[in-house]
Amino acid sequence: MRKKIKAILKYLSITFFTALAVLFLILFGSYEWISQSTRDQITNNIQEIEPTKTALVLGTSKYVVGGGINRFFKYRMEAVKRLYDEDKVKFIIVSGDNSLMEYNETRDMKNYLIQLGVPEAAIVEDFAGFSTLDSVIRAKEVFGQNEIIIVSQPFHNERAVFIANHHGMNATGYNAQAVKIKNSMKTHFREYLARVKCLLDVYLWRTMPKFYKQKEHSLD
Repeated sequence: MRKKIKAILKYLSITFFTALAVLFLILFGSYEWISQSTRDQITNNIQEIEPTKTALVLGTSKYVVGGGINRFFKYRMEAVKRLYDEDKVKFIIVSGDNSLMEYNETRDMKNYLIQLGVPEAAIVEDFAGFSTLDSVIRAKEVFGQNEIIIVSQPFHNERAVFIANHHGMNATGYNAQAVKIKNSMKTHFREYLARVKCLLDVYLWRTMPKFYKQKEHSLD
């Protein structure tokens, strides 16, 4: 009986550690795959950015839980403002989640940019940017922008540019200031899971945005 129990425990241990190893391989492999395939399209240096008609700034909440400005939000707005001030872009698509009346990323981004001095006429609102994939693909399919500068933090830009590449877009990622790891552990952990989903969306499920067939705005 003891031998049988030991055999079962040994089998369960091997199965558990094998599954754990496979999980880590998938998580870290997916992360590196996306990073390596986009590294030449991402930059911190604004002088390396070629002037393009449109920037796409990816949405996030303006405030953190408990109050206070979300640094991811603040740094993205400041980064896209620099692009505008340096005449790198003429229009800015602010793309975010607008699914709840009391939560409107798009409105918050637009208002913040206006406060920073960006003309309202240069800001285009995308109210259906429910995910990174939605925001990127809608920039092409809904707003007619095949060439864009994507603005977010480095890890997010890599995934967004990866999606753009697989939809035939000419995309460059301009990195907003990174947020210190100690203040963003949860976000960085979620990115590992998001990259696995990203690969599934692109290669297996061929996911498209919830809304993308109707043109909404002409950027002329």
